[in-house]
Amino acid sequence: MLETRRGASLQEFESLTLRQEKSIGTTRVLCFSNMDHVAIMNKSWHLIPKIVSGEKIIESRWYQTRRAPWNVISNGDIVYFKNSGELVTASAKVSKVLQFTLQSEKDAEEIVKKYGKDICIVNPDPKTWGKLPKYCILIFLKNAQYLDQPFQINKTGFGNSTAWLLVNDIKKIKI
Repeated sequence: MLETRRGASLQEFESLTLRQEKSIGTTRVLCFSNMDHVAIMNKSWHLIPKIVSGEKIIESRWYQTRRAPWNVISNGDIVYFKNSGELVTASAKVSKVLQFTLQSEKDAEEIVKKYGKDICIVNPDPKTWGKLPKYCILIFLKNAQYLDQPFQINKTGFGNSTAWLLVNDIKKIKI
């Protein structure tokens, strides 16, 4: 039985083309063409201007568990960016995705060494991160731009502390 979450109806899912089907633990994940994502950023790191200027060409997510965008983001998807508590102000297209399972601190150090400059990583020393993440997702970005009309989103159903949202169409959560 297909369960829909976050307010999507079964009809909305049936009208899309299935891109891939994967499992994350016990959860079955269906990925469709033309997915939109919202990345919620830490305002104090000032990363959105770096994305738009082209200085930051990789968005990274470091997690203890496999969660979105793990296995649900692909080349061609659109990522919208907003600082926490602010409007969505920018977007970029995904050109490539790399996913890593981290076995050791050395794995994290190698990723930082190879991609840290393009990530614009704030703290490049994994030894000081506290608990070492188990998973890393690198999302390569292209065609980054500020939006002509920034907008608010409705995060109802996604959780208060969610830093990544996945939607079929950004219009569904645009206010």
